[in-house]
Amino acid sequence: MNFSTALRSGSVRWAAPIVLLLTALYYLSGEKAPLSSYYHYAPTIVAEPLMTLYALAYATAAALACWESGRLKNARIWALAPARTRYRIAANVLAPVIMLSWLVLLVPPAVSLARSATMPSLDSMRLPLAAMTVAVAHAVIGFAVGCWVPRIIATPILAVADWVVVAFTRAVLPYWPRHVSGQFGSIGFGEVPELVTVVVPVLLAGGIAAGLMILWLPYGWRVLRVAVAVAVAASGALGAYRTAADWPAAPPLTTGNVAMECAGSSPRMCVPEFNARHLPQVQRDTANALRVLRAAGATSAKPRLITDGYVNGRHQKPSTDTVWRMMLTRPVPRGDAVYQVVVRALRFHCKEVDVRTAHSVWLWAAMKTGQEKAYQMRREQEGLNPAGRQVEEQVRADVARVLAKPQTEQTKWIKRTLATCKAKTS
Repeated sequence: MNFSTALRSGSVRWAAPIVLLLTALYYLSGEKAPLSSYYHYAPTIVAEPLMTLYALAYATAAALACWESGRLKNARIWALAPARTRYRIAANVLAPVIMLSWLVLLVPPAVSLARSATMPSLDSMRLPLAAMTVAVAHAVIGFAVGCWVPRIIATPILAVADWVVVAFTRAVLPYWPRHVSGQFGSIGFGEVPELVTVVVPVLLAGGIAAGLMILWLPYGWRVLRVAVAVAVAASGALGAYRTAADWPAAPPLTTGNVAMECAGSSPRMCVPEFNARHLPQVQRDTANALRVLRAAGATSAKPRLITDGYVNGRHQKPSTDTVWRMMLTRPVPRGDAVYQVVVRALRFHCKEVDVRTAHSVWLWAAMKTGQEKAYQMRREQEGLNPAGRQVEEQVRADVARVLAKPQTEQTKWIKRTLATCKAKTS
């Protein structure tokens, strides 16, 4: 039986429309954020639609492989004089099944990449390739089940059980079941799964599949085959567990995998490459704003480097006095990156600051550095209810009185306000 014959006569012919329809529904319902929010970062764009589809792909591979195995068993194929090896026969009937499960894993990311006009990268292929390998292992396991259990009984049970076991690992503690199941999570901007992250589920499913294939060898002592098969399967399962047992919710990831562009000095500013066209002006405005604040006595900050911390995903590195890591990816093109630096430079000497005092300081600094428009944009983003508008009017009146004073008086005011702030209700 060649591939075309297996495709025409096998279960994929009637199962494919159902599986692909479910894939489309999962894809459409699982899209939580616009693709533009991923900034053409291919690993994130690929990982997002896959989060809800791993279980479907594995269940499809296992269930249809079980059905095909039972079909061969009912046709008494294994009792016929062999013209080809049993592995070749199994591979022929499993090829359409595996291809269907691969379509579940490949079509949604391809659609997302096309919709966002993003080229795939080698890093973005780690999760799909690992999941495709795991799907092959599930197909082998399903085929083995079909050799022993009637397909009418085994197929629906295997489909549901495989889907439930994989999908529900996202909601269980400890975390290691999700890491070894092949149910990968989301990938943040600048993140890439380490190789060990994608190898662990392959080790578990692949070890079990390899053990079953050894057990199915047509020659050799049965006791020896069983012993070797159990050893291989147990080694894969134990290796996967021991590797992932101590992992937190997020598996091992590398960060900062984004091309950066830097400009200027005192401070030098670095942002993702796609924001490079805004960088020279932002760097000049930032350096000027910090000089103005230092001259006014509002800060002594002189950072050597201001870099975009967004590229580090969920694993943020702490800032220091000379290296500031800030979320600049959105503020730079939006026009309020300099204002964010201004706010960062103003350090209150108390943990809690009342709203009126805080906004008075921020508005004063914004007006001194030419960032009043950015301050207003920020306030509108926060939303101004009637009480907030009343506070804003008071803030503007306070700042107007301060700005009317000589520079020496303004310096005394800003130093006193930053040093003696007290938590108040507003």
